[in-house]
Amino acid sequence: MPSVSRVGISDTDTPRATESSKLLLALVARLHFYAGVLIGPFILVAALSGLLYALTPQLENWLYSEHLYTESHGPVAPLGAQIEAAETHLGESGLRLAAVRPAPGAGQTTRVMFAADGLDASEHKAVFIDPVTAEPRGDLIVYGTTGVLPLRNWIGDMHRRLFLGDWGRLYSEMAASWLWLIALGGLTIWLVRRKQSRSVEAGAPTGLKQWHGLLGVILLLALLFFSATGLTWSKWAGGNIGVVRAAFGMSTPGLSTQLAGQGSATGAHHNHQQREPTNSGATVEYALIDNILLAARASGINANKLEITPARTSGEAWSVVEIDRSWPTQVDAVAIDPRSMTITDELRFAEFPLAGKLTRWGIDAHMGSLFGLANQIILIVSAAGAAAMVVLGYLIWWRRRPLRSLASRGVVEVWTRLSLPGKAGTTVFAVLLGVALPVFGLSLLLLLVIDMATGLSTKSEV
Repeated sequence: MPSVSRVGISDTDTPRATESSKLLLALVARLHFYAGVLIGPFILVAALSGLLYALTPQLENWLYSEHLYTESHGPVAPLGAQIEAAETHLGESGLRLAAVRPAPGAGQTTRVMFAADGLDASEHKAVFIDPVTAEPRGDLIVYGTTGVLPLRNWIGDMHRRLFLGDWGRLYSEMAASWLWLIALGGLTIWLVRRKQSRSVEAGAPTGLKQWHGLLGVILLLALLFFSATGLTWSKWAGGNIGVVRAAFGMSTPGLSTQLAGQGSATGAHHNHQQREPTNSGATVEYALIDNILLAARASGINANKLEITPARTSGEAWSVVEIDRSWPTQVDAVAIDPRSMTITDELRFAEFPLAGKLTRWGIDAHMGSLFGLANQIILIVSAAGAAAMVVLGYLIWWRRRPLRSLASRGVVEVWTRLSLPGKAGTTVFAVLLGVALPVFGLSLLLLLVIDMATGLSTKSEV
């Protein structure tokens, strides 16, 4: 993991290595240092907000218990009646039924979600209904395909974009773009130091530096995982990853809601995209929903956690999707023609390509839902460890400031001393990474500009 200190590797530190390998090692060390100093704040914010996010399931269950739970027992009221009760509760014009999540178990409420003017495309006004009495328990604004409640949405927005809208996603993508490189660079430095400590009298690093390196090694796999999954759904790098996956036929399949003889329509929300307001051209018959659910159950949709989405127009199918993201994953989906109650399309998670399954599992593990409490604990420990490493790195740097001493060569200066093949190889590698990870590329250019400016300033003081 990132060290924000000068790692202490000079051109004479590895006498048995070739000149080229010594320079490459020095280049890794300088990049690790600069990236730690400049990217460290973004990683720190992502780690701390991610830690808070991992704590939210239990907090939300307590904070919104009146909405989520009920003490009623007895036969469940028809879903159509529950939807009508939700609509009456809101008493607003311009509401459009977006989706219904039937109560997943006894003592839990049904969630009826409406699209409304003034809400973002990914936001819905949810009414929580007692499934036995069909009485409203309250309403909240929920977010995204996972339907997160306000507390988690607030923390999630901080984690994703620092409350700055789409441009705020630059921060989280920058953290994810650099995290894997900083982590692997830190591992390289740690391995070299261990080798040197066995052959020289200086011994192994102690104090802050020792803890910084040890934490990085222990959490290496978690850091690489956070980086990879964060990039998967980032704005710019994520788009490039999606293009590559599509080119190799590894995209996550989507459920088609197109009915025979009608225009094209695909249930975008089953492919992890934003959901658009529904029913713009169709009047929803609430009485249909109970028969829709029966047809879905008959087709093999067995999960307790479901989401039923009405057709957006009269020429489209309804969809019923399993939304149980815990292990074993239940995310099968079917499209149902409301006229005949026949299945027009279906998705079975067991038939997903491996890349699609890994994406699903990766996202769910990143969000702490795949393995329940154990998943949350791992996220909390990993996020706390990542935050601690950044803080330790800054403490190390503070003890050894300034940013660059006369005895320390910068990134550009070390690069200029590489052999021609070394220069070509590192340049091609950086360009390819910059194209694949645009935010990384732009921030790397900024880092190099700062490095050159620092170098010129240092020379002028000599």
